[in-house]
Amino acid sequence: MTQFDIVSIFPVMIEQALRAGVLGRAIDRGVLKAGVTDLRDFTADRHRTVDDVPYGGGPGMVLKADPIFRALDAIAEGASVRPHVILTSPQGTRFTQAIARRLANEPHLVLICGRYEGVDERVRLRVDEELSAGDFVLTGGELPALMIVDAVARLIPGVVGDEQSVDQESFSRGLLDFPHYTRPAVLEWSGARADALTVPDVLVSGNHAEIRRWRRRAALARTLARRPELLESAALDDEERRLLEELRGTREREDE
Repeated sequence: MTQFDIVSIFPVMIEQALRAGVLGRAIDRGVLKAGVTDLRDFTADRHRTVDDVPYGGGPGMVLKADPIFRALDAIAEGASVRPHVILTSPQGTRFTQAIARRLANEPHLVLICGRYEGVDERVRLRVDEELSAGDFVLTGGELPALMIVDAVARLIPGVVGDEQSVDQESFSRGLLDFPHYTRPAVLEWSGARADALTVPDVLVSGNHAEIRRWRRRAALARTLARRPELLESAALDDEERRLLEELRGTREREDE
């Protein structure tokens, strides 16, 4: 069973998210474990101080190292294996589906949620890797930590009910997902062309071979249009490579 421990000064942000949806159901079924560690429980003063001004001056506050060290010690003491420790930070490696797949093989993950101007540099001595949600700055690391937990957990067998949907979704093979439609087959709205409001004929044809081919082509077309850099490392088979060449040829003719 995979275990997650999240270290935060705002545990209520984490606890509510862990009780909902797929994660909440997986925890209730015992497929995975997830706990929240309140960093303030590991402070040494009556004010439960977790931050201080930076040496050398400057704006903002910095999370202190000693409460984080004590929190990590407490988590490690109760662990059956050495936890893999992650710090959420805008300075870290950008989190990707490939990293999520790798982390899904770790039996115990600990995520430290950064805050304020960051953490005391010495905390990094206790960290195995730093991960970023993207090239932007948030008020804290709780949301990135939840994103990481959600992305990793759904790759663990038994967490998502339909595991086939996990295999076929965006980034599973380096491609964006194909478009999805549901009933009704035709929508009424004056703000778009009629063909844009109608489900493609192939999807209601019942011809599963043609549906599969349409979905493959649509996924490639969407990736080519929106995230072409993904195609450089995508795992494509022979049919997909042929479809991609057709799509590129069509785009070249349209650009002429």
